[in-house]
Amino acid sequence: MGEAEVANETKPEAARSAKPEAAEARCPLGDFPFATEHPLEPPKEWAALRAEGCPIPELRLRSTGAPVRVLTRYEDVRAMLSDPRFPRDASEAGPDGIGTGERHQRWRRLVGQALTAKRVAVLRPRIVTIGHALVDAMEAGSAPADLWTGFAYPFPARVVGALLGVPEADWDRFAYWSGALFSGDRYGERETRTAREELQAYLGEHVTRTRSAPGDDLLSKLIEITDAADPRPPEAVLVQIARGLMHAGHETTSSVIGKLVPVLLDDRSRWQRLLDDRSLIRPAVEELLRFDVNRGPGMPRYLTEDAQLGGEVLPKGSTTVSVVASANRDERMFPHPDQLDLTRTPNRHLAFGAGAHSCMGQALARTELHVALEILLDRLPGLALAVPSSELAHRAGVLTDSFEQVPVVW
Repeated sequence: MGEAEVANETKPEAARSAKPEAAEARCPLGDFPFATEHPLEPPKEWAALRAEGCPIPELRLRSTGAPVRVLTRYEDVRAMLSDPRFPRDASEAGPDGIGTGERHQRWRRLVGQALTAKRVAVLRPRIVTIGHALVDAMEAGSAPADLWTGFAYPFPARVVGALLGVPEADWDRFAYWSGALFSGDRYGERETRTAREELQAYLGEHVTRTRSAPGDDLLSKLIEITDAADPRPPEAVLVQIARGLMHAGHETTSSVIGKLVPVLLDDRSRWQRLLDDRSLIRPAVEELLRFDVNRGPGMPRYLTEDAQLGGEVLPKGSTTVSVVASANRDERMFPHPDQLDLTRTPNRHLAFGAGAHSCMGQALARTELHVALEILLDRLPGLALAVPSSELAHRAGVLTDSFEQVPVVW
């Protein structure tokens, strides 16, 4: 979904012990991730890396100084995401607690059988109800309001709670646990550890309750599938899957909602165009996903053998990160990539990954984004930023890029 810290924590021991001073960046463009001059604009270094003669430079992580190979071009990023030689880690659990390699693939197969397009379609009316309730609360409060805390942050957390059959009274606890676990340095070590323990205990109890009284939720379906398996997976697998879905379904989607709305409001004609023609919402969501400026370093992956990529051979053991947001601005793939075209088709962006690492929950995420825009357009047609977009402050310590606040009026 910061990821620089994740990269350091999950780095293999041999690479972790290497001295950063020994790894000189071959393209001296500064530490990674790069800073931006405007909150809604990409770092200028992205275009330089895509255009110049160092397609996969070795840079230093800004937080740790550790060396990392950085991919910024569409072709290279897509190839890496689809290549099994670039796992998250061959031996350790990933940051979602699920693990990688064959364990991760088993997890994906289980979720794929349960999180179907039909299930998402059935959940849609509940998603709409959740969105309207949040806007009700915003309207009842004072103005200006913070779109982040009032809508973007709680909306996906409550949807994930509904998806897993969590009682509505516990949805806000889910949101807090998710923030404490996946927002890096925003919480202290003790608070994060307590949140992890509380969440683990809650999910274990929730699995037990759901097994004794199943419903029509995703967790009930997963229990049905796993109980029929031979051999039956341990109970901890269901807890890990639920926790992984919290991570994948909350933090990233919240960040996207909190950024796509300011992009639309920054140029009023964009918002007005959607007000005038709601049929544009679907292609607009895809274009906003492509256009998104995510400055985060991306999920680290570790090369298990020598591989040729970007016209050069990357050595075994290299730590790599793919800058998907840069790949989505690659001039080789997208005409006029720095222009937001709400009717752009085709739109083969990589916001949901590619190949074996494509997002399992992309149908749910797309539905949430469609519903979020529909509700905000219907309920708050006069929505506007309460501050200049240049004053939006980046939120520190999260896995994906987001803002501290999104002050709005209507």
